[in-house]
Amino acid sequence: MGDKIKLGVLVSGGGTTLQNFFDRIEEGSLNAAVSCVISSSPDAYALERAAKRNVPGLAVSRSDFSSVEEYSDAIFKILNEHKADLVVLAGFLKLIKIPPEYMGKVMNIHPALIPAFCGDKMYGMKVHRAVVERGVKVSGCTVHFADNVYDNGPIIVQKTVPVYDTDSPEDVQKRVFEQEKEAYPEAINLYAAGRLKIDGRRTVILPS
Repeated sequence: MGDKIKLGVLVSGGGTTLQNFFDRIEEGSLNAAVSCVISSSPDAYALERAAKRNVPGLAVSRSDFSSVEEYSDAIFKILNEHKADLVVLAGFLKLIKIPPEYMGKVMNIHPALIPAFCGDKMYGMKVHRAVVERGVKVSGCTVHFADNVYDNGPIIVQKTVPVYDTDSPEDVQKRVFEQEKEAYPEAINLYAAGRLKIDGRRTVILPS
């Protein structure tokens, strides 16, 4: 597979996506290593998940900074110190400003098919409730490069799930998360293999 890339993982909560990364790395299907975990909350269980694997885990609270810029600078300083090759947002709920040198090096996953059910304040169960209320027949997840606009950057991988008339938002969430567990490692592996090329608003997947 080649050299493992170093991931800087940004989280806000329990860290189920982080746990999926650890599991995939340990089974050999994700060509990466987690170099650090940064949480927006000191109480996030994700930090315990990191500690169990001796991965540096740090809490950086938005309330400790007077502006988005200062908060972002603090986070990216830590990522630099841990030599993160790729930053992956894994349920990170705070706005950050990505510096120019990290453009094309930050990924996010969204629990719907962008450009549907996305944007500011559309995250977590809010997305799945909106999907059920709208009555769509298909939902899914999207991995994309992040820029400084919510859910706006070039799309890398999308996976779909059916939505049934009897579904609750929780039913959709569970089905989508199973696809998230496949999509995010797939996107990271493509990046690690040098197979992603950003072309304007699009991501071109190069042949292996």
